[in-house]
Amino acid sequence: MYRSFESPIGKIFMTSDGESLSGLYFENQKFFPFFPKNLSDEIDLEIFDETINWLKIYFSGKNPDFTPQIKIESTEFQKQVLKYLQKIPFGKVETYENIAKNLKTSARAVGNAVARNPISIIIPCHRVIGANGKLTGYAGGIDRKKFLLDLESRSSEK
Repeated sequence: MYRSFESPIGKIFMTSDGESLSGLYFENQKFFPFFPKNLSDEIDLEIFDETINWLKIYFSGKNPDFTPQIKIESTEFQKQVLKYLQKIPFGKVETYENIAKNLKTSARAVGNAVARNPISIIIPCHRVIGANGKLTGYAGGIDRKKFLLDLESRSSEK
């Protein structure tokens, strides 16, 4: 089950098991596992309405005060990394290296888990940067990562 949302940085596809959000992907994103055959097959679900509301608040430059119910199908390690990402505050960044140190693993392992984040933006993988402050690796594209970080930075300065 899916639905799309037209964001300021391109089309976003949401997937669900009927109750929880299971995916939030940019069109043409790396590791994008969902390719709708017929765009007229979109359906309305409460979780999609809630997610669209979250996205509208977020793209207006505000930090939403709720999180749609999510369900992640992945390895235990990836779940551990994604849980860590959810603790990175709006408008802040964290390095792959620091996450690796905290989780007692390698930066490369963290990078691989972050790259396969099934719920972009809401699980803020865009807030993870290289050790030197450089914007590296984002499955949705570096331009989108920069947009999201700039949006949050401008919003948190207010």
